[in-house]
Amino acid sequence: MDPSPTVAIVGKPNVGKSTLFNSIIGKRHAVIAEEAGTTRDRVSQKTEMNGYEVILVDTGGIFYGKKKDIESDIQAQAKTAINEADIILFVVDISKNLTVDDFTAANILRKSKKNIILVGNKSDNPEIEKNIFNIYELGFEKPIPVSAIHKTGIDKVKKEIIKKFDELKINKRKKEIPENLINICILGKPNAGKSSLVNAFIGSEKVIVSETPGTTRDVTDTEISYDNEKFNLIDTAGLRKRGKRSRGIEKFSTLRALNSLERSDIVVLLIDAGEGITKQDTHIAQQVLETEKGLIIVVNKIDLFKEKEKMRNNIISSLMRKFSFLSWAPVVFVSAKNKKNIFQIFKIAEKIINERKKRIQTSELNDFLQKITQKHLPASSKIKKPKFMYGSQVDTDPPKFLLFFKNAKNLHFTYPRFIENEIRKKYGFEGTAISIKIKEKAGKISHQ
Repeated sequence: MDPSPTVAIVGKPNVGKSTLFNSIIGKRHAVIAEEAGTTRDRVSQKTEMNGYEVILVDTGGIFYGKKKDIESDIQAQAKTAINEADIILFVVDISKNLTVDDFTAANILRKSKKNIILVGNKSDNPEIEKNIFNIYELGFEKPIPVSAIHKTGIDKVKKEIIKKFDELKINKRKKEIPENLINICILGKPNAGKSSLVNAFIGSEKVIVSETPGTTRDVTDTEISYDNEKFNLIDTAGLRKRGKRSRGIEKFSTLRALNSLERSDIVVLLIDAGEGITKQDTHIAQQVLETEKGLIIVVNKIDLFKEKEKMRNNIISSLMRKFSFLSWAPVVFVSAKNKKNIFQIFKIAEKIINERKKRIQTSELNDFLQKITQKHLPASSKIKKPKFMYGSQVDTDPPKFLLFFKNAKNLHFTYPRFIENEIRKKYGFEGTAISIKIKEKAGKISHQ
């Protein structure tokens, strides 16, 4: 259990909870839009406040009446966040009159017996701020007027949080950044089972799971330990092709997912076994390849098939055809629903991290490259034939190689792929992209 104190932001839909969340942590993390109910999952982020390491949690809105399907899940997520919190920021929209949803949220919070800080958001001018006295009807202490979008009043909110920490006698703790944390980004098309996989790992319902495609809009981070290693699972919104993305929330969610891809070490590309390999999967795979990350292809929902061996063979055959450019990526068949084979992902991830850190000595690499280039001379239709001169591994994580050729501009475009395949046969690098750049001895890079 994380000993850091938890602060949950709660209120009815569209009162500015996510904007307040972003203003407090000092960056855009939660998805923000005019549409009510944008935040569905509990989104959490660690932040520092006056020496305290704080877990700040954004929640979906609380509203009146019994709802169906995903709306009830949203309310359940908000109530779970309340139960887990040490302090709650109860946010109301000061620019509008109180509604039944405000009073519903207030009743839930009173019953929780938690420390409540009432925040009157959208207090953008003195006239509107006069309305702050109306929210005394909710039955809490003096509210703090803020404008989350303009970041006014945020310092007062933080000071009140620190005051509550002192009253609760919560100890300050320096923020610890895990040195060996492995960031695993879970990507896939909508409804491939990304959130179900996260829930299977953590054994709880931190992330909403729904049969409705596109449930996850925010990015959620979940830190867990397995086999003495620490992993951060980054659950993302489903990625569609560029032409299929609608404007607004879905576009923001897609950008957030792509940012998560950038900060990850390894990507789990989740494929729905029931649908097979689609063009959408291929498109996402191309995006992963461009970032040069580690990659595990995970085929989910194998529990749906009676003839599992036949299904495996069909999918592997399809992968060989459609993902020929990712032949180095390991494939794992899982059932997130039944938690079958899921922890194999962590074992493979550890191996990939080691492969990404692997370095080949320059002398050994040059001996090897001289042999393979002599055995398979570079093909060219030009009179001046290319010739390998020397090369070295210039970086790790991902492994990067710089090779010098005479007449490099005359190399056939397939030759770098040949060199990559030979390097992989000899040295492995399983599960990670590698970069090979070919350069003229005294000129610019010719191939990549």
